Amino acid sequence: MTPIIERLDLTDTDLRTRIVAPLAEYSTRKNFAFAPHFVTLALKDEAGVDGGLIAQVYWDWMHIEILAVPERWRGRGHGRALVDKAEAIAVEEGCTGVWVDTYSFQSPGFYERMGYRPFGRLPNYPKGEERLFFAKLLAKDTPHHPEKAA
Repeated sequence: MTPIIERLDLTDTDLRTRIVAPLAEYSTRKNFAFAPHFVTLALKDEAGVDGGLIAQVYWDWMHIEILAVPERWRGRGHGRALVDKAEAIAVEEGCTGVWVDTYSFQSPGFYERMGYRPFGRLPNYPKGEERLFFAKLLAKDTPHHPEKAA
């Protein structure tokens, strides 16, 4: 069976809320309210959840934190479908863009093929490799950007 993509709710714990509270208070005083929320997309089949995507939306950007597709489902477009769905959600929520970090030994080519452009790198993380940062601006012809819709 081919897995389906299902959006799930991932609730923040009380501990996370308490840890983030000082940051949220400070940012709110600076007119940048810090109120992130999760976007969770799961790959599911008859056995349950196995892989998916976890992102956070805050300050008009979505950050893809985790994208995981099991080996047996790779090469079938599921990773692309997960990112496409996340991007659609980001557009619905009025985001400016989506950013992601990955590693030189993982999937930089995947994100580049999806239109993501590098904006930073951290060398020797892990040793001999790099942590790479990519971003993609979302289309300006969305309902959230009416100046380009005409």
